[in-house]
Amino acid sequence: MIRRIFAYLLAVAAGCAIGIGSALGMAGLLPGTNSLAFGDVDVGGWRSDFATGSEAADAYTRARVARHGLLALAKSEAVYFTRATDDDGQPLREACTYRLTTGAMPAGWWSITLYNGDSMLPDNDDEALSINAGQDMAARIGDEIVGQGGTATIAPRRPEGRGLWISSRNAGRFDLTLRLYMPDDALLADPAGTLDPPQIERLACEDAA
Repeated sequence: MIRRIFAYLLAVAAGCAIGIGSALGMAGLLPGTNSLAFGDVDVGGWRSDFATGSEAADAYTRARVARHGLLALAKSEAVYFTRATDDDGQPLREACTYRLTTGAMPAGWWSITLYNGDSMLPDNDDEALSINAGQDMAARIGDEIVGQGGTATIAPRRPEGRGLWISSRNAGRFDLTLRLYMPDDALLADPAGTLDPPQIERLACEDAA
């Protein structure tokens, strides 16, 4: 009898541990699970959940969005794609320099912003944490202009010469969030067939052997 009671208690404890652990993980409350790179939409490594900002969002999605302070709009107004790895599948790191290549975006206006491992803006004053552009106009970023597409360098220090730069100084491990405002209907219906996902090529790492 005592052995049976002990088995029941052990099963209940294990069930609670698994349930609570999975809930915290899905909500992004466990170490290593706090990235916004989640969801069932994956286009070239850029992940999204089109339920974000809608009444259809489940409790886990709402918890993760609330934790990161994301001003989530309905997908008819904006969709969000996040990526935490380069083209080789390696985590994005401050110690490395990357080339970000973008094409035309199926939206009225878009931006790409860098966030640290806590989904916060890195603590630096470089004023170079994002790039953005409209579908029918070019946007000025500092002294540079980005239009329908182009390239930008992601690095902890400004590269030599002219060109778009996203600063990763003090970011540690980071991710990039692509926001597409006023997305085309085709993107919502077929994201994989519509979005030309930005490429992230790792060029060099300061701590490489």
